Amino acid sequence: MSVNTSISARVSLGVLAAFAGIYLIWGTTYLGIAVAIQTLPPFISGAARFLIAAALMYVWIRWRDPQPFDGVNIPLGLFCGVLLSGVGNGFVIWAQQGIPSGIAALIVTAVPVVVLIIDWTLFSKRAPSRQALFGTAIAVAGVATIVLHTRSLAGHAQPMHLAAMIVAVIGWSFGTLLQKRAANTKTVLSFTCVQMFGGGLFQLVLSFFDGEWQRFDPAQVSLSSAIALLYLIVFGSLIALNCYLWLLTRVSAQKVTTYALVNPVVALILGAVVLDERVTMLAAVSAVLVLVGVALVLFQGIEWKTLAARVARVEQG
Repeated sequence: MSVNTSISARVSLGVLAAFAGIYLIWGTTYLGIAVAIQTLPPFISGAARFLIAAALMYVWIRWRDPQPFDGVNIPLGLFCGVLLSGVGNGFVIWAQQGIPSGIAALIVTAVPVVVLIIDWTLFSKRAPSRQALFGTAIAVAGVATIVLHTRSLAGHAQPMHLAAMIVAVIGWSFGTLLQKRAANTKTVLSFTCVQMFGGGLFQLVLSFFDGEWQRFDPAQVSLSSAIALLYLIVFGSLIALNCYLWLLTRVSAQKVTTYALVNPVVALILGAVVLDERVTMLAAVSAVLVLVGVALVLFQGIEWKTLAARVARVEQG
């Protein structure tokens, strides 16, 4: 085996492992968030998650490189952190005070569609295909159904919870496209460290605006919330977020956002089994609409006729 083939094989395995990380781990983080905010204020928990993760990551990359931020655009990294870890994650945490974890995951499923729209209007300027537009319409219909009927699905959801989810999806989508253009394979780890610090700092500021410190009592934090926070720091941030941002330097943003197809399934199952969250027929129909629409957007480049012909040849022996 040649050196180039060996390197290519390692990269392919790395890509597969990274996809597995965001597919499975991020599906469980909605449950982790729901447990963490049972006794931890949302923005305080988010700030702790990302600031601790950034500190741990800094120690690691500083041990490997005496100048870890050489070549990193720190202001841009901080801005990406505000969009991704700050708005994209922080507003989801805050919204889960009134929205079940499974429903929150379904709304976030719209990320690939929003990425497509933002990329079309602000970045690449490439018009989407008819299939992508059709998929966008279906996905938007599914998300709209969830948003309009969230009270029947979630009971006590307030309009601000829904607004926070929509802002979170837009912030995460914009941050994804900006991050892809700002980091490369050499600087992605250092860039991620800066990004997590920026997001954690942003959530810390929001915790003061939301008045969380006035009602926060560390003595009331349960063991389950503390364990959930530790899980979010290690798996949700240090592992899964690094997988996500590393993948953005290797493959297209639309391929990376395929995690949105898997996460809701994991989140819905865990929410129903662990937290006794309701999965109604309306939620199931909305989920199908969103997943079908997102699938049409993500797989718009596939030549379906060619694929069908190949399948037919295989079946014919």
